[in-house]
Amino acid sequence: MRALTTSCVLLGLFAAPAVSQVPAPLTDMVRRVFATNEFGARQRFGPVQWTEGGAAYLTIEPSKETPGGLDIVRYQTASGTRNVLVAAADLRPSGQPAPLAIEDYTVSADGRQVLIFANSERVWRQNTRGDYWLLDRTTRTLKKLGGPYAPPSSLMYAKLAPTGDRVGYVRQGEIYVERLADGVITKLTSGADSLHVNGMTDWVYEEEFSLRDAFRWSPDGAWIAYWHFDMTGVGTFKLINDTDSLYPIVTPIQYPKVGSANSAVTVGVVSTGGGRTTWIDVPDDPRLNYIPRMEWAGPTTVVIQRMNRLQNTNKVVFAEAQTGRATVALTERDDAWVDVVDDLTWLAQGKEFLWPSERDGWRHLYRVSRDGATMTLVTTGGYDVVRVESVDEAQGLVYFIASPDNATQRYLYRARLDGKGAAERVSPVTQPGTHRYDVSPDSRWAFHTYSTANTPPTTDLVSLPRHASIRTMIDDTLRRAAIQAVLPKPPVEFFKVDVGAGVVLDGWMIKPQDFDSTRQYPMMMYVYGEPAGQ
Repeated sequence: MRALTTSCVLLGLFAAPAVSQVPAPLTDMVRRVFATNEFGARQRFGPVQWTEGGAAYLTIEPSKETPGGLDIVRYQTASGTRNVLVAAADLRPSGQPAPLAIEDYTVSADGRQVLIFANSERVWRQNTRGDYWLLDRTTRTLKKLGGPYAPPSSLMYAKLAPTGDRVGYVRQGEIYVERLADGVITKLTSGADSLHVNGMTDWVYEEEFSLRDAFRWSPDGAWIAYWHFDMTGVGTFKLINDTDSLYPIVTPIQYPKVGSANSAVTVGVVSTGGGRTTWIDVPDDPRLNYIPRMEWAGPTTVVIQRMNRLQNTNKVVFAEAQTGRATVALTERDDAWVDVVDDLTWLAQGKEFLWPSERDGWRHLYRVSRDGATMTLVTTGGYDVVRVESVDEAQGLVYFIASPDNATQRYLYRARLDGKGAAERVSPVTQPGTHRYDVSPDSRWAFHTYSTANTPPTTDLVSLPRHASIRTMIDDTLRRAAIQAVLPKPPVEFFKVDVGAGVVLDGWMIKPQDFDSTRQYPMMMYVYGEPAGQ
Protein backbone atom coordinates (compact mmCIF):
# COMPACT_ATOMS: atom_id res chain seq x y z
CA MET A 1 0.00 0.00 0.00
CA ARG A 2 1.35 3.39 -0.92
CA ALA A 3 2.40 5.53 2.02
CA LEU A 4 0.23 8.62 2.42
CA THR A 5 1.80 11.75 3.82
CA THR A 6 0.27 14.59 5.82
CA SER A 7 1.71 17.06 8.25
CA CYS A 8 0.73 19.04 11.30
CA VAL A 9 2.34 21.81 13.29
CA LEU A 10 1.70 22.07 17.01
CA LEU A 11 2.15 25.62 18.23
CA GLY A 12 1.68 26.23 21.95
CA LEU A 13 2.16 29.94 21.81
CA PHE A 14 -0.89 31.34 23.52
CA ALA A 15 -4.39 30.20 24.39
CA ALA A 16 -6.42 32.32 21.92
CA PRO A 17 -5.92 35.75 23.53
CA ALA A 18 -7.24 38.94 21.96
CA VAL A 19 -4.86 40.75 19.67
CA SER A 20 -3.98 43.25 22.40
CA GLN A 21 -2.99 40.36 24.67
CA VAL A 22 -0.42 38.78 22.33
CA PRO A 23 2.69 38.25 24.48
CA ALA A 24 5.64 40.49 23.70
CA PRO A 25 7.99 37.54 23.00
CA LEU A 26 5.62 36.28 20.30
CA THR A 27 5.27 39.72 18.75
CA ASP A 28 9.05 40.02 18.69
CA MET A 29 9.45 36.58 17.07
CA VAL A 30 6.89 37.40 14.36
CA ARG A 31 8.79 40.62 13.65
CA ARG A 32 12.09 38.75 13.48
CA VAL A 33 10.69 36.13 11.09
CA PHE A 34 8.75 38.38 8.72
CA ALA A 35 10.24 41.88 9.00
CA THR A 36 13.95 41.08 9.07
CA ASN A 37 16.29 38.71 7.27
CA GLU A 38 17.55 37.17 10.51
CA PHE A 39 16.56 33.64 9.48
CA GLY A 40 16.68 34.13 5.71
CA ALA A 41 19.40 33.04 3.35
CA ARG A 42 22.60 35.09 3.62
CA GLN A 43 24.25 33.28 0.71
CA ARG A 44 22.62 32.73 -2.67
CA PHE A 45 23.47 30.57 -5.64
CA GLY A 46 21.80 30.38 -9.01
CA PRO A 47 19.57 29.76 -10.72
CA VAL A 48 22.02 28.27 -13.20
CA GLN A 49 21.76 27.14 -16.81
CA TRP A 50 23.90 24.26 -17.98
CA THR A 51 25.74 24.87 -21.25
CA GLU A 52 28.11 22.99 -23.54
CA GLY A 53 26.51 19.71 -22.46
CA GLY A 54 27.56 20.26 -18.86
CA ALA A 55 31.16 21.37 -19.34
CA ALA A 56 30.10 24.83 -18.14
CA TYR A 57 27.21 26.61 -16.50
CA LEU A 58 25.81 30.14 -16.61
CA THR A 59 24.39 32.34 -13.90
CA ILE A 60 23.56 36.01 -13.29
CA GLU A 61 25.68 38.08 -10.91
CA PRO A 62 25.84 41.78 -9.97
CA SER A 63 28.23 43.56 -12.27
CA LYS A 64 31.50 44.80 -10.79
CA GLU A 65 32.06 47.19 -13.69
CA THR A 66 28.53 48.60 -14.07
CA PRO A 67 26.91 49.50 -10.72
CA GLY A 68 23.30 48.32 -10.61
CA GLY A 69 23.75 46.13 -13.65
CA LEU A 70 23.79 42.36 -14.05
CA ASP A 71 26.36 40.24 -15.87
CA ILE A 72 25.73 36.79 -17.36
CA VAL A 73 28.70 34.79 -16.10
CA ARG A 74 30.13 31.50 -17.35
CA TYR A 75 31.85 29.02 -15.03
CA GLN A 76 33.85 26.04 -16.19
CA THR A 77 32.28 23.16 -14.26
CA ALA A 78 35.37 21.13 -13.42
CA SER A 79 37.68 23.96 -12.41
CA GLY A 80 35.32 26.76 -11.42
CA THR A 81 37.13 29.17 -13.75
CA ARG A 82 34.98 32.29 -14.19
CA ASN A 83 34.56 34.65 -17.11
CA VAL A 84 31.91 37.22 -18.01
CA LEU A 85 29.89 35.99 -21.01
CA VAL A 86 27.66 39.08 -21.28
CA ALA A 87 28.66 42.30 -19.55
CA ALA A 88 25.95 44.58 -18.17
CA ALA A 89 27.46 47.44 -20.19
CA ASP A 90 26.44 45.63 -23.40
CA LEU A 91 22.82 45.49 -22.21
CA ARG A 92 22.22 49.25 -22.08
CA PRO A 93 19.66 50.21 -24.77
CA SER A 94 20.55 53.25 -26.84
CA GLY A 95 19.56 56.43 -25.05
CA GLN A 96 18.83 54.65 -21.78
CA PRO A 97 20.76 55.44 -18.57
CA ALA A 98 20.76 51.91 -17.17
CA PRO A 99 21.25 48.39 -18.52
CA LEU A 100 18.37 45.94 -18.80
CA ALA A 101 17.25 44.25 -15.61
CA ILE A 102 17.56 40.61 -16.71
CA GLU A 103 14.57 38.49 -15.68
CA ASP A 104 15.36 35.53 -17.92
CA TYR A 105 17.74 34.76 -20.77
CA THR A 106 18.56 32.18 -23.43
CA VAL A 107 21.87 31.68 -25.22
CA SER A 108 21.86 30.22 -28.72
CA ALA A 109 23.62 26.91 -29.34
CA ASP A 110 26.57 28.63 -31.01
CA GLY A 111 26.82 31.19 -28.20
CA ARG A 112 26.45 34.18 -30.51
CA GLN A 113 22.88 35.29 -29.79
CA VAL A 114 21.52 36.05 -26.31
CA LEU A 115 17.77 36.53 -25.82
CA ILE A 116 16.93 38.75 -22.83
CA PHE A 117 13.53 39.02 -21.09
CA ALA A 118 12.87 42.24 -19.14
CA ASN A 119 10.23 44.78 -18.07
CA SER A 120 7.69 42.03 -17.40
CA GLU A 121 4.08 42.25 -16.30
CA ARG A 122 1.97 39.73 -14.45
CA VAL A 123 -0.53 37.55 -16.29
CA TRP A 124 -2.58 35.52 -13.81
CA ARG A 125 0.03 33.99 -11.49
CA GLN A 126 3.30 34.77 -13.24
CA ASN A 127 5.04 37.56 -15.10
CA THR A 128 4.84 36.14 -18.62
CA ARG A 129 4.39 39.30 -20.71
CA GLY A 130 7.26 41.73 -21.24
CA ASP A 131 9.97 43.00 -23.55
CA TYR A 132 12.46 40.78 -25.38
CA TRP A 133 15.85 42.01 -26.53
CA LEU A 134 18.45 40.25 -28.65
CA LEU A 135 22.16 40.78 -28.13
CA ASP A 136 24.57 39.77 -30.88
CA ARG A 137 27.76 39.00 -28.97
CA THR A 138 29.89 39.23 -32.11
CA THR A 139 28.83 42.74 -33.12
CA ARG A 140 27.78 43.77 -29.58
CA THR A 141 24.51 45.15 -30.97
CA LEU A 142 21.33 45.14 -28.88
CA LYS A 143 17.93 45.10 -30.56
CA LYS A 144 14.39 45.12 -29.16
CA LEU A 145 12.12 42.51 -30.76
CA GLY A 146 8.55 42.97 -31.91
CA GLY A 147 8.93 45.71 -34.48
CA PRO A 148 7.90 49.37 -34.22
CA TYR A 149 4.22 48.64 -33.59
CA ALA A 150 4.59 46.38 -30.56
CA PRO A 151 3.62 48.22 -27.35
CA PRO A 152 5.93 47.95 -24.33
CA SER A 153 5.66 44.67 -22.37
CA SER A 154 3.50 43.01 -25.03
CA LEU A 155 5.53 39.94 -26.09
CA MET A 156 5.18 36.47 -24.56
CA TYR A 157 7.17 33.21 -24.61
CA ALA A 158 9.86 34.31 -27.10
CA LYS A 159 12.12 31.42 -28.14
CA LEU A 160 15.10 31.20 -30.43
CA ALA A 161 14.74 28.81 -33.36
CA PRO A 162 16.96 25.70 -33.12
CA THR A 163 18.83 27.11 -36.13
CA GLY A 164 19.51 30.34 -34.23
CA ASP A 165 18.43 32.65 -37.07
CA ARG A 166 14.89 33.54 -35.94
CA VAL A 167 12.82 34.16 -32.84
CA GLY A 168 9.20 33.13 -32.36
CA TYR A 169 6.86 34.87 -29.91
CA VAL A 170 3.22 35.53 -29.06
CA ARG A 171 1.61 38.98 -29.13
CA GLN A 172 -2.09 39.57 -28.43
CA GLY A 173 -2.95 35.93 -29.00
CA GLU A 174 -1.11 35.54 -32.30
CA ILE A 175 2.21 33.85 -33.14
CA TYR A 176 4.94 35.73 -34.97
CA VAL A 177 8.40 34.83 -36.27
CA GLU A 178 11.06 37.52 -36.55
CA ARG A 179 14.10 36.98 -38.76
CA LEU A 180 17.27 38.18 -37.09
CA ALA A 181 19.24 39.04 -40.22
CA ASP A 182 16.89 41.76 -41.46
CA GLY A 183 14.12 42.09 -38.85
CA VAL A 184 11.35 40.84 -41.16
CA ILE A 185 8.34 39.76 -39.09
CA THR A 186 5.93 37.07 -40.30
CA LYS A 187 2.53 36.58 -38.68
CA LEU A 188 1.76 32.86 -38.59
CA THR A 189 -1.77 32.79 -37.12
CA SER A 190 -4.95 34.85 -37.33
CA GLY A 191 -8.37 35.26 -35.76
CA ALA A 192 -7.34 36.08 -32.18
CA ASP A 193 -9.77 38.01 -30.02
CA SER A 194 -11.02 37.93 -26.43
CA LEU A 195 -12.32 34.35 -26.92
CA HIS A 196 -9.75 32.88 -29.34
CA VAL A 197 -5.98 32.71 -28.78
CA ASN A 198 -2.99 30.95 -30.33
CA GLY A 199 0.27 30.00 -28.66
CA MET A 200 -1.02 30.85 -25.18
CA THR A 201 -3.58 29.21 -22.89
CA ASP A 202 -6.79 29.85 -21.02
CA TRP A 203 -7.09 30.00 -17.23
CA VAL A 204 -7.77 26.27 -16.77
CA TYR A 205 -4.61 25.11 -18.55
CA GLU A 206 -2.44 27.65 -16.74
CA GLU A 207 -3.85 26.87 -13.30
CA GLU A 208 -4.39 23.12 -13.48
CA PHE A 209 -1.78 21.93 -16.01
CA SER A 210 0.91 24.60 -15.49
CA LEU A 211 0.80 25.19 -19.25
CA ARG A 212 1.37 28.77 -20.36
CA ASP A 213 3.85 28.74 -23.25
CA ALA A 214 1.77 27.08 -25.97
CA PHE A 215 3.93 26.79 -29.08
CA ARG A 216 6.93 24.60 -29.99
CA TRP A 217 9.64 24.91 -32.66
CA SER A 218 10.33 21.79 -34.72
CA PRO A 219 13.89 20.43 -34.33
CA ASP A 220 14.91 21.78 -37.74
CA GLY A 221 13.20 25.15 -37.27
CA ALA A 222 10.95 24.64 -40.31
CA TRP A 223 7.63 24.35 -38.44
CA ILE A 224 5.84 25.55 -35.33
CA ALA A 225 3.24 23.42 -33.55
CA TYR A 226 0.83 25.36 -31.35
CA TRP A 227 -2.27 25.15 -29.19
CA HIS A 228 -5.43 27.03 -30.29
CA PHE A 229 -8.06 27.89 -27.66
CA ASP A 230 -11.71 28.56 -28.51
CA MET A 231 -13.38 29.88 -25.34
CA THR A 232 -16.82 30.57 -26.81
CA GLY A 233 -19.52 29.08 -24.61
CA VAL A 234 -17.36 29.12 -21.48
CA GLY A 235 -19.02 30.94 -18.59
CA THR A 236 -17.74 34.35 -17.57
CA PHE A 237 -16.54 34.93 -14.03
CA LYS A 238 -16.21 38.58 -12.96
CA LEU A 239 -13.27 39.41 -10.72
CA ILE A 240 -13.88 42.54 -8.64
CA ASN A 241 -10.90 44.62 -7.53
CA ASP A 242 -11.90 47.05 -4.76
CA THR A 243 -8.41 48.10 -3.70
CA ASP A 244 -6.46 49.52 -6.65
CA SER A 245 -8.64 52.53 -7.45
CA LEU A 246 -11.41 54.72 -6.08
CA TYR A 247 -14.04 52.68 -7.93
CA PRO A 248 -14.13 48.89 -8.34
CA ILE A 249 -12.41 47.36 -11.38
CA VAL A 250 -14.29 44.43 -12.92
CA THR A 251 -12.23 41.93 -14.94
CA PRO A 252 -14.20 39.21 -16.80
CA ILE A 253 -12.47 35.88 -17.39
CA GLN A 254 -13.66 32.68 -19.05
CA TYR A 255 -13.91 30.25 -16.15
CA PRO A 256 -15.70 26.89 -16.47
CA LYS A 257 -17.57 25.79 -13.37
CA VAL A 258 -17.95 22.08 -12.64
CA GLY A 259 -19.99 20.43 -15.38
CA SER A 260 -20.12 23.53 -17.60
CA ALA A 261 -18.44 24.00 -20.99
CA ASN A 262 -14.65 23.94 -21.31
CA SER A 263 -12.61 25.61 -24.02
CA ALA A 264 -12.31 23.67 -27.27
CA VAL A 265 -8.57 23.09 -27.63
CA THR A 266 -6.86 21.98 -30.84
CA VAL A 267 -3.28 21.66 -32.11
CA GLY A 268 -2.10 23.14 -35.39
CA VAL A 269 1.17 23.03 -37.32
CA VAL A 270 2.28 25.92 -39.53
CA SER A 271 5.38 26.60 -41.62
CA THR A 272 7.66 29.22 -40.08
CA GLY A 273 7.59 30.96 -43.44
CA GLY A 274 3.83 31.42 -43.11
CA GLY A 275 0.91 29.78 -44.85
CA ARG A 276 -1.99 27.48 -44.05
CA THR A 277 -2.25 25.69 -40.71
CA THR A 278 -2.60 21.91 -40.70
CA TRP A 279 -4.87 20.84 -37.83
CA ILE A 280 -4.02 17.63 -36.04
CA ASP A 281 -6.82 15.06 -36.04
CA VAL A 282 -6.75 14.47 -32.29
CA PRO A 283 -9.38 11.90 -31.24
CA ASP A 284 -12.44 12.69 -29.08
CA ASP A 285 -14.49 15.83 -28.39
CA PRO A 286 -12.20 18.87 -27.88
CA ARG A 287 -14.51 20.30 -25.19
CA LEU A 288 -14.66 17.08 -23.16
CA ASN A 289 -10.95 16.29 -23.34
CA TYR A 290 -7.67 18.09 -22.67
CA ILE A 291 -4.31 18.39 -24.44
CA PRO A 292 -2.07 19.12 -21.45
CA ARG A 293 1.23 18.29 -23.20
CA MET A 294 2.58 18.38 -26.75
CA GLU A 295 6.11 18.29 -28.19
CA TRP A 296 7.99 17.32 -31.31
CA ALA A 297 9.01 13.69 -31.75
CA GLY A 298 11.26 14.29 -34.72
CA PRO A 299 11.28 16.83 -37.58
CA THR A 300 7.86 15.84 -38.96
CA THR A 301 6.00 14.28 -36.02
CA VAL A 302 4.39 15.69 -32.89
CA VAL A 303 3.45 13.66 -29.82
CA ILE A 304 0.39 14.69 -27.84
CA GLN A 305 -1.04 13.65 -24.49
CA ARG A 306 -4.83 13.48 -24.73
CA MET A 307 -6.59 13.36 -21.35
CA ASN A 308 -10.32 13.04 -20.73
CA ARG A 309 -12.18 15.45 -18.46
CA LEU A 310 -12.40 12.88 -15.66
CA GLN A 311 -8.59 12.71 -15.91
CA ASN A 312 -8.54 8.93 -15.54
CA THR A 313 -7.40 8.22 -19.13
CA ASN A 314 -4.33 9.59 -20.89
CA LYS A 315 -3.66 8.71 -24.53
CA VAL A 316 -0.24 9.18 -26.14
CA VAL A 317 -0.94 10.26 -29.72
CA PHE A 318 1.61 10.54 -32.52
CA ALA A 319 0.64 12.82 -35.43
CA GLU A 320 2.18 13.66 -38.79
CA ALA A 321 2.73 17.40 -38.97
CA GLN A 322 2.05 17.82 -42.69
CA THR A 323 -1.12 15.70 -42.92
CA GLY A 324 -2.60 15.91 -39.41
CA ARG A 325 -3.08 12.13 -39.32
CA ALA A 326 -2.93 10.86 -35.73
CA THR A 327 -2.40 7.42 -34.17
CA VAL A 328 -2.85 6.41 -30.53
CA ALA A 329 0.30 4.57 -29.42
CA LEU A 330 -0.29 4.15 -25.67
CA THR A 331 -3.22 4.51 -23.30
CA GLU A 332 -2.98 4.93 -19.53
CA ARG A 333 -6.11 4.25 -17.45
CA ASP A 334 -6.94 4.20 -13.76
CA ASP A 335 -10.17 3.91 -11.78
CA ALA A 336 -9.30 7.12 -9.92
CA TRP A 337 -7.03 9.38 -12.03
CA VAL A 338 -3.78 9.48 -13.99
CA ASP A 339 -1.12 12.16 -13.90
CA VAL A 340 0.11 14.29 -16.77
CA VAL A 341 3.59 13.08 -17.74
CA ASP A 342 6.45 15.56 -17.82
CA ASP A 343 9.21 12.93 -17.80
CA LEU A 344 8.90 11.72 -21.39
CA THR A 345 12.48 11.08 -22.56
CA TRP A 346 13.52 9.78 -25.98
CA LEU A 347 15.81 6.75 -26.28
CA ALA A 348 17.44 4.76 -29.09
CA GLN A 349 17.48 7.73 -31.46
CA GLY A 350 13.74 8.25 -31.14
CA LYS A 351 12.69 4.62 -31.51
CA GLU A 352 11.70 4.34 -27.83
CA PHE A 353 10.70 6.65 -25.01
CA LEU A 354 10.94 6.49 -21.22
CA TRP A 355 7.49 6.66 -19.66
CA PRO A 356 6.39 6.80 -15.98
CA SER A 357 3.28 4.78 -15.17
CA GLU A 358 1.35 3.61 -12.11
CA ARG A 359 -0.14 0.59 -13.87
CA ASP A 360 1.34 -1.83 -11.28
CA GLY A 361 0.22 0.29 -8.30
CA TRP A 362 3.48 2.25 -7.99
CA ARG A 363 4.92 4.98 -10.18
CA HIS A 364 7.65 3.19 -12.12
CA LEU A 365 9.56 3.79 -15.34
CA TYR A 366 9.03 1.85 -18.55
CA ARG A 367 10.82 1.73 -21.89
CA VAL A 368 8.13 1.95 -24.56
CA SER A 369 8.56 1.39 -28.28
CA ARG A 370 7.46 4.28 -30.46
CA ASP A 371 4.39 2.38 -31.63
CA GLY A 372 3.51 1.35 -28.06
CA ALA A 373 3.71 -2.36 -28.91
CA THR A 374 6.33 -3.25 -26.31
CA MET A 375 6.91 -2.02 -22.74
CA THR A 376 9.90 -2.95 -20.58
CA LEU A 377 9.82 -2.28 -16.84
CA VAL A 378 12.93 -0.33 -15.80
CA THR A 379 12.34 0.20 -12.06
CA THR A 380 10.75 -2.24 -9.63
CA GLY A 381 9.73 -2.31 -5.97
CA GLY A 382 7.20 -0.91 -3.52
CA TYR A 383 7.96 2.78 -4.00
CA ASP A 384 7.25 5.67 -6.35
CA VAL A 385 9.67 7.25 -8.80
CA VAL A 386 9.04 10.86 -7.84
CA ARG A 387 10.90 12.54 -10.68
CA VAL A 388 13.39 11.68 -13.44
CA GLU A 389 16.52 13.80 -13.07
CA SER A 390 18.68 12.62 -15.97
CA VAL A 391 19.13 9.88 -18.55
CA ASP A 392 22.67 8.76 -19.35
CA GLU A 393 21.96 6.61 -22.37
CA ALA A 394 25.66 6.14 -23.16
CA GLN A 395 26.13 4.42 -19.80
CA GLY A 396 22.69 2.79 -19.87
CA LEU A 397 21.50 4.59 -16.70
CA VAL A 398 18.58 6.67 -15.54
CA TYR A 399 18.83 8.91 -12.46
CA PHE A 400 15.68 9.60 -10.49
CA ILE A 401 14.36 10.81 -7.12
CA ALA A 402 12.74 8.24 -4.83
CA SER A 403 12.55 7.15 -1.21
CA PRO A 404 11.70 3.45 -0.89
CA ASP A 405 11.96 3.33 2.92
CA ASN A 406 10.69 6.70 4.15
CA ALA A 407 8.10 8.77 2.28
CA THR A 408 9.13 11.95 4.13
CA GLN A 409 12.62 11.91 2.60
CA ARG A 410 14.06 12.26 -0.90
CA TYR A 411 17.17 10.62 -2.43
CA LEU A 412 18.84 10.24 -5.81
CA TYR A 413 18.79 6.72 -7.25
CA ARG A 414 19.97 5.22 -10.51
CA ALA A 415 18.78 2.17 -12.41
CA ARG A 416 19.84 0.37 -15.57
CA LEU A 417 17.79 1.28 -18.61
CA ASP A 418 17.54 -2.39 -19.59
CA GLY A 419 15.62 -3.07 -16.37
CA LYS A 420 18.17 -5.56 -15.05
CA GLY A 421 19.10 -5.44 -11.38
CA ALA A 422 17.81 -3.32 -8.52
CA ALA A 423 18.01 0.46 -8.33
CA GLU A 424 21.05 1.82 -6.50
CA ARG A 425 21.03 4.76 -4.10
CA VAL A 426 23.42 7.53 -5.14
CA SER A 427 22.80 10.07 -2.33
CA PRO A 428 25.08 9.54 0.69
CA VAL A 429 23.72 7.11 3.29
CA THR A 430 25.24 9.35 5.97
CA GLN A 431 22.82 12.18 5.12
CA PRO A 432 19.21 11.21 5.91
CA GLY A 433 16.78 13.92 4.81
CA THR A 434 15.91 15.70 1.58
CA HIS A 435 18.24 15.76 -1.42
CA ARG A 436 17.56 17.88 -4.52
CA TYR A 437 19.56 17.83 -7.76
CA ASP A 438 20.13 19.82 -10.91
CA VAL A 439 21.91 17.32 -13.17
CA SER A 440 23.90 18.36 -16.24
CA PRO A 441 22.73 17.20 -19.70
CA ASP A 442 25.68 14.77 -19.96
CA SER A 443 24.88 13.32 -16.49
CA ARG A 444 28.46 13.94 -15.33
CA TRP A 445 27.73 16.73 -12.85
CA ALA A 446 25.01 17.88 -10.49
CA PHE A 447 24.30 20.68 -8.09
CA HIS A 448 23.25 18.87 -4.94
CA THR A 449 21.20 20.58 -2.23
CA TYR A 450 20.76 18.83 1.11
CA SER A 451 18.55 19.81 4.05
CA THR A 452 16.54 18.37 6.93
CA ALA A 453 13.62 19.66 8.95
CA ASN A 454 16.10 21.05 11.50
CA THR A 455 18.97 22.22 9.30
CA PRO A 456 18.99 24.78 6.47
CA PRO A 457 20.10 23.72 2.99
CA THR A 458 23.67 23.38 1.80
CA THR A 459 24.61 23.12 -1.88
CA ASP A 460 27.67 21.52 -3.44
CA LEU A 461 28.80 20.50 -6.89
CA VAL A 462 29.16 16.73 -7.21
CA SER A 463 30.50 14.52 -9.97
CA LEU A 464 28.52 11.50 -11.10
CA PRO A 465 28.24 8.57 -10.92
CA ARG A 466 30.37 8.53 -7.72
CA HIS A 467 28.61 11.51 -6.09
CA ALA A 468 32.00 12.97 -5.17
CA SER A 469 31.81 16.51 -3.81
CA ILE A 470 33.92 18.87 -5.92
CA ARG A 471 33.30 22.18 -4.18
CA THR A 472 30.78 23.84 -1.88
CA MET A 473 28.49 26.44 -3.42
CA ILE A 474 26.44 27.36 -0.30
CA ASP A 475 27.13 26.59 3.35
CA ASP A 476 25.28 29.39 5.11
CA THR A 477 26.88 29.30 8.56
CA LEU A 478 25.32 32.60 9.70
CA ARG A 479 21.83 31.42 8.85
CA ARG A 480 22.50 28.03 10.39
CA ALA A 481 23.61 29.63 13.67
CA ALA A 482 20.58 31.94 13.78
CA ILE A 483 18.17 29.04 13.29
CA GLN A 484 19.88 26.72 15.75
CA ALA A 485 19.64 29.41 18.44
CA VAL A 486 15.82 29.41 18.37
CA LEU A 487 15.02 25.79 17.48
CA PRO A 488 12.73 24.22 20.06
CA LYS A 489 14.10 21.43 22.24
CA PRO A 490 13.37 18.82 21.06
CA PRO A 491 13.28 20.08 17.47
CA VAL A 492 10.83 18.96 14.78
CA GLU A 493 9.50 15.49 15.56
CA PHE A 494 8.28 12.93 13.04
CA PHE A 495 5.69 10.27 13.78
CA LYS A 496 3.37 7.76 12.09
CA VAL A 497 -0.37 7.26 12.50
CA ASP A 498 -2.14 4.03 11.54
CA VAL A 499 -5.58 5.05 10.29
CA GLY A 500 -6.67 1.51 9.46
CA ALA A 501 -7.13 -0.49 6.28
CA GLY A 502 -3.37 -0.75 5.92
CA VAL A 503 -2.90 3.00 5.56
CA VAL A 504 -0.19 4.70 7.60
CA LEU A 505 0.14 8.47 7.59
CA ASP A 506 3.43 10.28 8.18
CA GLY A 507 3.25 13.45 10.24
CA TRP A 508 5.46 15.98 11.95
CA MET A 509 5.05 18.51 14.72
CA ILE A 510 6.84 21.35 16.46
CA LYS A 511 6.24 21.72 20.18
CA PRO A 512 6.66 24.96 22.16
CA GLN A 513 10.09 25.86 23.50
CA ASP A 514 9.10 25.09 27.09
CA PHE A 515 6.70 22.25 26.38
CA ASP A 516 4.86 20.94 29.46
CA SER A 517 3.16 17.58 28.92
CA THR A 518 0.66 18.34 31.72
CA ARG A 519 -0.72 21.41 29.94
CA GLN A 520 -3.16 21.76 27.05
CA TYR A 521 -2.16 23.75 23.97
CA PRO A 522 -3.99 24.94 20.84
CA MET A 523 -2.92 23.11 17.68
CA MET A 524 -2.50 24.46 14.17
CA MET A 525 -2.87 21.90 11.38
CA TYR A 526 -1.42 22.19 7.88
CA VAL A 527 -3.34 19.79 5.64
CA TYR A 528 -2.83 20.88 2.02
CA GLY A 529 -1.92 17.57 0.42
CA GLU A 530 -1.61 15.95 -3.00
CA PRO A 531 -0.50 12.70 -4.64
CA ALA A 532 3.19 12.11 -3.86
CA GLY A 533 3.17 15.36 -1.84
CA GLN A 534 5.60 15.49 1.04
